[in-house]
Amino acid sequence: MGYTKKKSTLVFFRELISDPERKTLFRIFADLLILLFTYKEIPFHYFSRYLFKKDKTNIKDYLPNRFLTGIARQFNDMKVKAVLDDKLYFSLFYSQFNISLPKILMYNHRNQFIVGNKSLKINNWNDFAVKLNEMLDEFSFCDSVVIKKTYASSSGHKIYKLFKNQLIDDSPIVSEIYSEVIKSDFLFQDTVKQHPALSKLSSSSLNTIRFDTFKDKEGKIEIISGYIRMSISNYHIDNISSGGCQVGIVMEEGKLKKTGYALIQTTGVEIFEEHPITHTLFENFTIPFFNEAKELAIQAARFIPGMRLVGWDVAISESGPVLIEGNSDYDISGSDLSAEGYFANPVFRKVLHEINSL
Repeated sequence: MGYTKKKSTLVFFRELISDPERKTLFRIFADLLILLFTYKEIPFHYFSRYLFKKDKTNIKDYLPNRFLTGIARQFNDMKVKAVLDDKLYFSLFYSQFNISLPKILMYNHRNQFIVGNKSLKINNWNDFAVKLNEMLDEFSFCDSVVIKKTYASSSGHKIYKLFKNQLIDDSPIVSEIYSEVIKSDFLFQDTVKQHPALSKLSSSSLNTIRFDTFKDKEGKIEIISGYIRMSISNYHIDNISSGGCQVGIVMEEGKLKKTGYALIQTTGVEIFEEHPITHTLFENFTIPFFNEAKELAIQAARFIPGMRLVGWDVAISESGPVLIEGNSDYDISGSDLSAEGYFANPVFRKVLHEINSL
């Protein structure tokens, strides 16, 4: 899984001292004092936003994690958020609007499974493998299945991908997944066939775009920013916390920015201008169907009243954008990083203005 082992604080600061791209130690110390007096707290985000790099001159545009945590809750109705938080509810809700979604093949509650209009019990991993194999045979367009915990699968937690050949040749992994599935509720979906252009970035993962949208008091919806995520370690998950990388998008053009960032606890001071495995350059890489993807995020936001600040994950298939999920209480710090400081973002300033007027 590549970049998943976390570095110790000591190792990180050793790397920081020897980093040729860092600011002078005097400048770093001065920056930290400025942010300390500005926000009246220890500016831990100075490091997670890579503000120690020489090219980061607008340090006050980046917002502290404590400040960003919980902002979405102030704009979202907790009675409605279950529609986004539960992946089964989410899929059933949005399927009524003719929105492109991954197809549900099966879902379960413990050992009770629903396939189409049939309900059955599966009591061992071998029967589980047989049913999955039958299911993939029935849906001939599928060569693999994505298995997600319907609730609390954020950051790639409890998300699996099984290929048809593994059902026959890899009984330990099938048994392991079965033992997890029957403990809770899971959703089984077909695998989105990613657009070939995005596979040039990373073919191991489905590389999703994170859009966050804001709906003002009058109901006007705007996209605040967007960035794309991908695996940089031949893993099937694109989440940053699972060893992924994020790259900001120039929203007017649908092209990637120059620099990609992984989790600083795992990659340390290293940043990326190309994918470390495919060697595809990020800068000016064009995302197919980007305008359609933006419109899909706005559509999704329009159809769920009561949710005003949401992070949407959108994939790009061979035929266009596919809505993967919505996040009611998402990590805005990633958007802050990729957008190069949310305090300077004109749409997010509207969010801040409303908070300040409460």
